[in-house]
Amino acid sequence: MNDKPWLEHYPVEVPITYDYPKQNLAQFLVQSAELFPEHIALDFLGKKISYKDLLDSVYRFTNALLKLGIRKGDRVAIMLPNCPQAVIAYYGTLLMGGIVVMTNPLYMPRELEYQLRDASVQMIITLDILVDRVKKATEKEPLNYILVTSVKDYLPFPKNWLYPLTTKKTSPIIYNNNMMSFLSFLKQSTSIPTQTAVDADEDLALIQYTGGTTGFAKGVMLTHCNLVANTIQSKLWFYRAQMGKERYLAALPFFHVFGMTVLLNQSVLMAGTLILMPRFDINQVLKTMDRLKPTVFPGAPTMYIAVINHPEVQKYDLSSVNICISGAASLPREVQERFESITGGKLIEGYGLTEASPVTHANNIWEKRKIGSIGIPFPDTEARIVHPDTGEEMPLGEIGELIIRGPQVMRGYWQQPEETYKALRDGWLFTGDLARMDEEGFFYILDRRKDLIIAGGYNIYPREVEEVLFEHPDVEEAVVAGVVDSYRGETVKAYIILKEGSTANEEELQRWCKDKLAVYKVPKIYEFRDSFPKTLVGKVLRRKLIEEDHDNTLK
Repeated sequence: MNDKPWLEHYPVEVPITYDYPKQNLAQFLVQSAELFPEHIALDFLGKKISYKDLLDSVYRFTNALLKLGIRKGDRVAIMLPNCPQAVIAYYGTLLMGGIVVMTNPLYMPRELEYQLRDASVQMIITLDILVDRVKKATEKEPLNYILVTSVKDYLPFPKNWLYPLTTKKTSPIIYNNNMMSFLSFLKQSTSIPTQTAVDADEDLALIQYTGGTTGFAKGVMLTHCNLVANTIQSKLWFYRAQMGKERYLAALPFFHVFGMTVLLNQSVLMAGTLILMPRFDINQVLKTMDRLKPTVFPGAPTMYIAVINHPEVQKYDLSSVNICISGAASLPREVQERFESITGGKLIEGYGLTEASPVTHANNIWEKRKIGSIGIPFPDTEARIVHPDTGEEMPLGEIGELIIRGPQVMRGYWQQPEETYKALRDGWLFTGDLARMDEEGFFYILDRRKDLIIAGGYNIYPREVEEVLFEHPDVEEAVVAGVVDSYRGETVKAYIILKEGSTANEEELQRWCKDKLAVYKVPKIYEFRDSFPKTLVGKVLRRKLIEEDHDNTLK
């Protein structure tokens, strides 16, 4: 217990350890369809699909892949927003032992070309409006198959009829043996139950590419066991969740591993209903919450910021929301408190990374939690703080690199043994995040090692300065980064988005920070902006802001 003080803060309902089943990840769907065949699995803009019908489509997809000659271990890319086709292709590929490669629909041909080639992908499932981009990305190395679908394929009437009026015209698609229609692909197949045996510990379910903020993205290898374990760990943490009764608002994209685990796999394990949102639009999200009454709403801080700052938020009934877990970036205290007061639900901060399937830590939902902390490690998950250079364990309360060990930790990086060796040592995953642990076992992320600002010899953690800026009543969003300074080496710069109608200026924010921070931490430069560059999950691209600064300096 001494080296795992967090165990004292486990709710009595949460086991310290668990015997995770050695099974295909898609077995969750098979089990839920047996138990709740008529329950609604997916609600896509009004189109409702039961578990029985979803599994029927998944078996059709599995059998169609096998008929084409795609076999266990082959890679199948899915380049779709949150829609029924993404769910069908995901579980259909897993059932026949294929390896899913989730790909961002916003990728440009160059980014896509790298991933498809790196993973030796055989087939991609994508939207009709993205086919030209896929063709361009595969000019040098064509894929065996491109499977094409349209958002309207699964829209209810009359939305499916109106859909063509709202989308851009694209060049007509000529179908042949290599370019196939998703609907025909399923229709011409059989729904005979099919499942390829997998070794859950060894066989990959997923190659998930990391953001690639430093050079090209790395393919994270996640086994069936990794993803089964993390899905169950998340379920154990949400111990009040009820089988067949939860409604999950799926605004986080499934092609991001956070959305895949806490929404897609979690909802299917719990026989819940996934309310599919193809993209995050705050007006649509509020209307959907008001109408469809989701009980679980995982998200990124920017999503909750959008909710609390919406000018008409009081018009909507958001009281159905019980549980929200925030990830992908730090959650400001102000955002957490305001969101909870508006909804009456619990918003907790957690932590994870693609290399850990992704969740490793979370605050308790109903028991002791600490605002500003990422919480405590999940069941069967060990965590330590070590010296970033020597790897020696740091004294309690000291800042060092967070390392993690558990059943959810990846096998390594796809075809990159050197990168794997850097990240994995004796089963421990070196996260690259600077953190500390308090005497009760609660962990605090200070920042990515590469985001640390060193100004005049002082270490400055952007998150700490951002928290102070977020507390200012006129600040809607704030990002802090280090920019080059000829005297101090680096200096602190704040990028600010003000709330609508605000007249706050640089002098006012400077005074605010001086009252709350040591002088060397106070931002020296302020830039006011209308928006920030973000990933589709809503994570601010801090590096992009710095690069823009650098480019402007060179001009």
